[in-house]
Amino acid sequence: MGEILTLAGENLLSPIILCFALGLAAALARSDLSVPEAVAKGMSIYLLFAIGFKGGAAVAANGIDAGLLMAIAAGVVLSFALPFVAFGLLRSMTGLSRIDAAAVAAHYGSISIVTFVAATSVLEGRGIAAEGYMVAVAAVMEAPAILSALFLVAKGGSSRQQDGLMQEILLNGSIVLLVGSFLIGAVTGADGLAKIESFIVSPFQGVLCLFLLDMGLVAGRGLRESKAGLSRMTVVFGLTMPLIGAALGALAGLVIGLSTGGLALLMVLSASASYIAVPAAMRVALPEANPSIYLTLSLGITFPFNLTLGIPIYVAAASALTGGGL
Repeated sequence: MGEILTLAGENLLSPIILCFALGLAAALARSDLSVPEAVAKGMSIYLLFAIGFKGGAAVAANGIDAGLLMAIAAGVVLSFALPFVAFGLLRSMTGLSRIDAAAVAAHYGSISIVTFVAATSVLEGRGIAAEGYMVAVAAVMEAPAILSALFLVAKGGSSRQQDGLMQEILLNGSIVLLVGSFLIGAVTGADGLAKIESFIVSPFQGVLCLFLLDMGLVAGRGLRESKAGLSRMTVVFGLTMPLIGAALGALAGLVIGLSTGGLALLMVLSASASYIAVPAAMRVALPEANPSIYLTLSLGITFPFNLTLGIPIYVAAASALTGGGL
């Protein structure tokens, strides 16, 4: 427990978390501080490209092996299975309708790439190495949860709706950029990384700080404006489901033999909740679902929890489970 509290304290005092806190406080205080949408989108593109490229270069250095294939398989299974766990909890703990519960559950089977990036930053700061192919695992964990949500509500939409959904899944900008930059990094390898290292390595932390400032602003506005529909037990779900997801991710990671860093990242992926890809897909797949519920839960409750307390807990747990130490 002492190690977790120490790591949590260090994480809370890190620039990236303090920038998020600044944005959150500014939004709750109704400050006019804002980040232009074009700038925020540009930072998002930069972060996705940088993390994808570095992951691809790492895979090029290590090669494709059974570990990569098992990790991808584990990610797919987790993404498909976690919504069923989340759905069962929501239906037993809250008064959400079947459709709203399924829409929320889909978010908790998919992933938050920003939480993943923040976790990689924490691991790098502590000198804990992770498998480079975890970026590929993050990419494959975006879509299966959406299919689980459709199964849960037994949605019989029109073929046009289904075509639109598949387009949202396959051509979602974050997935295309993450996978594409990963492939470029894998093809060009160490030589390619060396050529653009000054662009995607040195500025990374600063861009991440500004991006999380904007995410804090977004989360604060969501909490301030979208409180309707969030009962006490719904909020409890938003704080406990990440821990359940992380535990299942830890079990899967131990089975396939991930390193301390890889195990921590799989726990982070399993604990996070999407607020980009899945909301876009839900607009097509489940338009009846209430966005104020699933967006506020994923971005306003679970995202801040994972950034401030979740990541330190997952890193400490991964270190204890693998004997990696902190």
